[in-house]
Amino acid sequence: MSSAAPSSFRVWLLAIRPATLPAAVGPVLVGLGAAIGSGAAFRPEAAVACLAVALLLQIAANLANDLADFRRGADTPDRMGPVRVAAAGLMTERRLEVGIAVVIGVSAVFGLYLAALGGIGMLVLGALAVVSALAYTGGPLPYGYRGLGEVFVFAFFGLAAVGATAYLQAGRVEAVYLLAAVPMGALITGILIVNNLRDIPTDRAADKRTLAVTFGEGFAKAEYYATLAVAAVVPVSLLAARLAGPAVLLPLLAGLMVPPLVREVRTVGPGSDRRRLNLVLKGTARLSLVYGVLFAVGLAAPR
Repeated sequence: MSSAAPSSFRVWLLAIRPATLPAAVGPVLVGLGAAIGSGAAFRPEAAVACLAVALLLQIAANLANDLADFRRGADTPDRMGPVRVAAAGLMTERRLEVGIAVVIGVSAVFGLYLAALGGIGMLVLGALAVVSALAYTGGPLPYGYRGLGEVFVFAFFGLAAVGATAYLQAGRVEAVYLLAAVPMGALITGILIVNNLRDIPTDRAADKRTLAVTFGEGFAKAEYYATLAVAAVVPVSLLAARLAGPAVLLPLLAGLMVPPLVREVRTVGPGSDRRRLNLVLKGTARLSLVYGVLFAVGLAAPR
């Protein structure tokens, strides 16, 4: 007996990929913590709008990647990641296109509000973020197929998300805002690295030239370990430079989540079951959120 088809709600949930959404939340929290720690007054309306834009653009990117990878033939039956709705025949291309347009339209409403608060620079940054979300695997020059995914993820999930959130709270830019963006950008880049490590065989077959495909498994693993090291070093550096108080070391407690993730990444290799890395993907996303919450508290705490 065949199983019943999933409901429309379930299909959209699969397309949205809720497990990836913590990656959008952590940077906003860190930006808020950095701004409050520097003496800025909390602006709840700006904070909510920043969070909404971050979540909506993450969802738009997920939908766009589902559609673009299907069209490029990257999502084959051999794919080891979670279900992609277009490749599985659960959603038409047209429905995905409409979904992407609606999500971007709603994000634009919040984005225009942030531009009214922060000026033309916020408008430009928002437009670039939309292009980045759509062009990872879509468009004529998908940067995810050219080994530039890590660069864009670090730039937009780290520097842009943390820096813009802090700026919209404080109305100024400080060095601590950009430094605080580094570990968040690194951890969220780590999510992409694990994804690319898992997908080396299918990405190679689809001519998707990620850094993991180009330089191999050893390089991808070293990349991942480096993101964890950066996340550990930056809070210590902020304390040493007296840019934050002792509470900035709180995110190091998130390191308790790291050993099982590292163990899985270390043991994966040719012939092993790469689906195990799906747990590392979820674990790294959770790590980024837990780290972000603790880091935000530490940055906001009195020195």
